[in-house]
Amino acid sequence: MQKLTLAVLALVATPAFAAEPVTIYRDPSCGCCGEWADYMKDHGYDVTVIDDTNVAERAMAAGVPERGLSCHHSEIGGYEVHGHVPEKVIARLLAERPAITGVILPGMPENSPGMASEEYGTLKVFSYGPDGIAVYSNE
Repeated sequence: MQKLTLAVLALVATPAFAAEPVTIYRDPSCGCCGEWADYMKDHGYDVTVIDDTNVAERAMAAGVPERGLSCHHSEIGGYEVHGHVPEKVIARLLAERPAITGVILPGMPENSPGMASEEYGTLKVFSYGPDGIAVYSNE
């Protein structure tokens, strides 16, 4: 009976961040942004995609430095998330709630979520905020 109860709980239990609303601003001509949106949906997030031809301006207004720009910008849980940031980094961000503005994965790395398969140890995600920019995670 106890094993059955645990099995049922495992099936219905979801992480605290599941169904967290994510708003993604993307250039309408960008296909990989749609792939990243699907990736986030597959991880249980409630995704809204907004076509925006001014993604870079939106990101820089949110404090993303020009050298950190990518093809889409997202808002989730009070944080700014810029680029193809892996979901496990976002889950960590939402669990830890650091005093930062958000996280950045600059550019469009070929081995990032939404681009192709992830390859551990090849993606450097940065945090940014009032205290500057720092490495947040190596993925």
